[in-house]
Amino acid sequence: MASLLVGGGAVLNGYPTPASGGSAQSPDRPTPSEVALPAVSVTPTPPPEPTRTSGPEQTFLMANGRRQPARVTVPKAASGRYAVVPGDARPPAGRAGKVIRYVVEVERGLPFDGREFADEVHRILNDRRSWGFRFQRVARGPVKIRVSLSSPATTDRQCLPMVTLGTLSCWNGRRATINAVRWNEGVRGYGRDVATYREYVINHEVGHGLGHSHESCPGQGKRAPVMLQQTKSLYGCRPNAWPSPRR
Repeated sequence: MASLLVGGGAVLNGYPTPASGGSAQSPDRPTPSEVALPAVSVTPTPPPEPTRTSGPEQTFLMANGRRQPARVTVPKAASGRYAVVPGDARPPAGRAGKVIRYVVEVERGLPFDGREFADEVHRILNDRRSWGFRFQRVARGPVKIRVSLSSPATTDRQCLPMVTLGTLSCWNGRRATINAVRWNEGVRGYGRDVATYREYVINHEVGHGLGHSHESCPGQGKRAPVMLQQTKSLYGCRPNAWPSPRR
């Protein structure tokens, strides 16, 4: 995701999205006749089949064979209060490296399952292509990082004094604030591949929490560093969600 490193260790990212709507009409009812007519036996006409409306966008497959998440409607503002995802998740066994304790929280009122979000964050951070640490998710006690799925309005508040315009994510203090719009829709540079963009935005924002700053595109057509501001633009690079994609 794209980011703008600002004083105080805070970083922001994002991309705007459009909205659409529609309307329907029904025909006028005929005016009954005022003249009495003889009774006539009529076979009732069956009612027309109901019009089927499409529901949320269905899960679809990308060209790379990865199953993508179904998109939902994200409110501009939710409750403003976080719910910590309960339970702990240990890092994979048999792997060396420093253990980093972190917590996952989801703003109440968002249309996402907290456990599913936490499982995805844990999978991403403990992938061998990620930062090389052993991340342990906890529900209480001291932590180094908070990963917080937030509505656009709450993101704007959490990222102050930066201006996030309801479309960006950020690292601020000890919190990776993930804008739920970005989590839901991805960004233009990743096309319809929302799943890979999710890996990018988690690695990018947590990367700031681990002390990493922004990087530039190393050259036209080359793989983007994960700390490139990919939410804003790929700057001629190819998308990349991982700190160590060849690991």
